[in-house]
Amino acid sequence: MIDNCYEHSELTSRIIGCAKEVHCPLENGFQEVIYQRALAIELDKAQISFAREVEMPIFYRGLQIGARWVDFLINNFLAVELKAVTQLEDVHLVQAINYLEAYHFRIGLLINFGARSLQFKRVANSIDPPKSS
Repeated sequence: MIDNCYEHSELTSRIIGCAKEVHCPLENGFQEVIYQRALAIELDKAQISFAREVEMPIFYRGLQIGARWVDFLINNFLAVELKAVTQLEDVHLVQAINYLEAYHFRIGLLINFGARSLQFKRVANSIDPPKSS
């Protein structure tokens, strides 16, 4: 599952492995929050540093107009968005990419526990984060 063409492939592979550990016994059919809680247990067991349900402000023309919550923020640079739907759709992928672009993250994961088999997509942001002044 490790593919060196992806940035942080080893870490994303470990996270996907944790998701597989969750999906195997629970399978599909639960609400997203159940998978989120179970994945937190597996990430902790795998000694992967994370924060859950991290509030991320949304800005428009320099003004904060709202907030979104990323399901998991891994090591303060990798966003993980969870779904529990029968099939991933383009809108889910766009949401994951928007997180990366809005917060200048380089890499993220979109994981769906709602299908019969675990679905996941690695997402990347090719734009470099802004330089500190």
